[in-house]
Amino acid sequence: MPGFRPDLVGCLSQGAAGNPTVAMVEAAFAHHGIDARYINMEVPPEKLADAVAGLRACGFLGWNLSMPHKVSVIPLLDGLGRSASAIGAVNCVVRHDDGRFIGENTDGQGFLRSLCDLTDPRGTNVVLFGAGGAARAIAVELVLAGIGHLTIVNRSPERGRSLQKALAESLATEAALVTWENEFEVPATTDIIINGTSIGLYDPDARLPLAINSLRAGQIVADVVFNPPQTRLLQDAAARGCRTLDGLSMLVNQGVLGVHYWTGVLPDAGVMQRALTAAMGL
Repeated sequence: MPGFRPDLVGCLSQGAAGNPTVAMVEAAFAHHGIDARYINMEVPPEKLADAVAGLRACGFLGWNLSMPHKVSVIPLLDGLGRSASAIGAVNCVVRHDDGRFIGENTDGQGFLRSLCDLTDPRGTNVVLFGAGGAARAIAVELVLAGIGHLTIVNRSPERGRSLQKALAESLATEAALVTWENEFEVPATTDIIINGTSIGLYDPDARLPLAINSLRAGQIVADVVFNPPQTRLLQDAAARGCRTLDGLSMLVNQGVLGVHYWTGVLPDAGVMQRALTAAMGL
């Protein structure tokens, strides 16, 4: 019967307890009067197919996924959006009006929305540290946004070349690759520097192997690490006169995009950020 229960959105993860994004998404639902619930579910890898079948059967609007499900979910879906296809990973699934469940990736899109609040990335020169999941998603969105040049800096040349190849094959873009062995000197022509690694997560003293004195006033320095919001990298960059972008805003914008995908409502980012910071005790 209509109104018997709210619409449902899931979050499938491994080790799901205490996920602060639940408070963020539910705050958006409450603020906008959306009759929906965001439900956290811990799903081991061997049960993912069963979980997806259950979500389909129960009529969920969609769901988020964390590692290790972002790639293994792909054959269980009915298709992929452009970003998810280029990235090769899904973190957001959306039920379309025709009943199909389509995989999207809001990791890079969330970052790009935050970046665009500071600058138009078109034509810029970007240095990106890392070639893992977050960095890969960011690289794809930056290319789609029309940046001028991308340099990937990564310790593992194999993983770096894998990202290079993906960008060349899916987006016809040639990115430079630098093997990260010592402190990286940022070229003077760089406009945007991004830490796409987990260095600094839950460790305010962790230091990215970057020559801080190579940063220049006016450059944008971004970090995907969301806790602490002000990493050592961002503090050092601000002291050099750089404009900084923290990972908390990326996480909020991922949530904004997810709610918009599932409900059609573009939620208030401020409401979501306040709920997220409160849930994280910040």
